[in-house]
Amino acid sequence: MANETPSLDHIRHSLAHLLAAAVLKEFPDAKLGIGPTVENGFYYDFQLSRAVTPDDLKAFEKTMRSFVNKKLPFSGREVTADEARKLFAHQPFKLELIDDLAASGEKITVYETGDVFMDLCRGGHVENTSEIPADAFALDKIAGAYWRGDEKKPQLQRIYGLAFENKEALKDYEKLLEEAKKRDHKKLGPQLDLFTFSELVGPGLPLWTPKGTLVRNLLDDFVWSLRKARGYAQVDIPHITKRELYEKSGHWDKYKDDLFKITTREGHEYAMKPMNCPHHTQIYARRQWSYRELPQRYANTTKVYRDEQSGELAGLARVLSITQDDAHVFCRQSQTKEEFIKIWDIIHDFYGAFGFKLRVRLSLHDPAHPEKYLGDAARWKIAEDMLREIVSEKKADAFDGVGEAAFYGPKLDFMGKDAIGREHQVATIQLDMNMPERFDLFCINESGEHERIVMIHAAIMGSIERFLSVIIEHFAGAFPLWLAPVQATVIPVSEKFAEYGRSVHEALLKAGVRAEFAEADESLGKRIRGADIMKIPYLLVAGEKEATAGTVNVRNRKGEETEMPLTQFIDAILGETAEKTL
Repeated sequence: MANETPSLDHIRHSLAHLLAAAVLKEFPDAKLGIGPTVENGFYYDFQLSRAVTPDDLKAFEKTMRSFVNKKLPFSGREVTADEARKLFAHQPFKLELIDDLAASGEKITVYETGDVFMDLCRGGHVENTSEIPADAFALDKIAGAYWRGDEKKPQLQRIYGLAFENKEALKDYEKLLEEAKKRDHKKLGPQLDLFTFSELVGPGLPLWTPKGTLVRNLLDDFVWSLRKARGYAQVDIPHITKRELYEKSGHWDKYKDDLFKITTREGHEYAMKPMNCPHHTQIYARRQWSYRELPQRYANTTKVYRDEQSGELAGLARVLSITQDDAHVFCRQSQTKEEFIKIWDIIHDFYGAFGFKLRVRLSLHDPAHPEKYLGDAARWKIAEDMLREIVSEKKADAFDGVGEAAFYGPKLDFMGKDAIGREHQVATIQLDMNMPERFDLFCINESGEHERIVMIHAAIMGSIERFLSVIIEHFAGAFPLWLAPVQATVIPVSEKFAEYGRSVHEALLKAGVRAEFAEADESLGKRIRGADIMKIPYLLVAGEKEATAGTVNVRNRKGEETEMPLTQFIDAILGETAEKTL
């Protein structure tokens, strides 16, 4: 109906067309890729004669607004493949899409925007450009993208735009982006001396400093303490494997293009492991198990490797070497619910220490594309019904994610919002009824018969690298005391009080507090600012008054000061650390 407010998705899709029209006005020979909507906006891919600049974006925006004001109509029609090829005769990427559509038998439609632009498109637009709020969109950034995500194909320039219902929503989102820039882990991580990258080592391969390694170990130790209390045992596996393991598991066919492959001197093909589950099946399969010995719970923090495209790498959020806090439970089907709930409780305890409120995505297979998954429909129904029952029993804030399942089974993905409202997938629990079938994993049941078991995959942090990218930004680098690599810095007012400051520092270290000593070789103000930049939770200033009384002047990150006996401070800091308070 003509008077209905258009959907935000239709507005964004229409803006993608206006962007392409604006680019063609400046670059008549531009080759057009695709222009879909995305979260918070849209993008369009182009092959151009030169690199796009920020000034170009301003010009494109101005042209797009002029189109908006012209009240240009959107109209679509179905065409034959031959008609489409004539219409897009000078657009090689569109011709490739037309050939694919023709081969699949799908209908081909084109949409015109007044007399300024025509695109190969399925539709979903405003009726005319006057329905687009002219002050509620902005071109945001430029990135590189391979055509159809294939590094063997041309690299295009991708222009991103933001679009919202109104100007206020756009401004709110731009403020969030500004705050996100301040919290960017790629900036804060090196500033806090947590990790670095080296051109000689390669992109996507972070190197962890002593402080960063300490934080990683604290996180991993926390997860392990929660697992150990629930009956897990640690295992260890190699970083490479024969091709045959992944062929049997089904991973080779699905992920062969994402693997780092190794050929031995004897011509055998190995792969750097992209996941751990097939290795763990072989630990379970080493001997026969009675039903009385199940569940078997294996935990393993180890690296996996995936050959990501360089354009997709992003700080710690997407890397080539991924440290997983992985675990697999081998159990009877009747034990599945209890094991899922145990893992759910681990996730609740772990993320509670960071102040994350979680909701759950029930990630299901897409019944329209059964070819993407292992196993038959009956097995998937059993598995998905089981997860629905668990979600219902936990009375969780949950929603369905059709098509989000792993290729071997459905999963529960836990989603958490950070301090500035961005939602991240954090932990996951996956039910796998297919790998036990492929590897013939069983137990001997009460009747002395072989009983097929199930396998549960569970990662609490998922990727330690990605999790750290989230929490660095969540806390803006100011980790809670229990996780801070340096919990306190002792700062003598001057060299005169350095001896007392060193005695305080030694007492802190002896008590198990992670402490540093700031030598009195710079001004007091500069040393305090340096500790603030490193976001150290407590500064202990030691001067004449403190040395005489045997106390410390304690300053926290809020700028609050108090004087107390050193023993009292040590008791307080150890208690706060043990309780993992925020």
